[in-house]
Amino acid sequence: MIDFEEEIAKFSPSLEISQAEEAVMSRELIDVADIIEKILQERK
Repeated sequence: MIDFEEEIAKFSPSLEISQAEEAVMSRELIDVADIIEKILQERK
């Protein structure tokens, strides 16, 4: 049987996940609203 307490104690986040999080958080993300706003400003 699986001892969940033991498994949780052994858990550590993957370095890949940490690195991905840093890469995403460090970039300025553009969403659809930003794109639409830019298009509308260019049309004026």
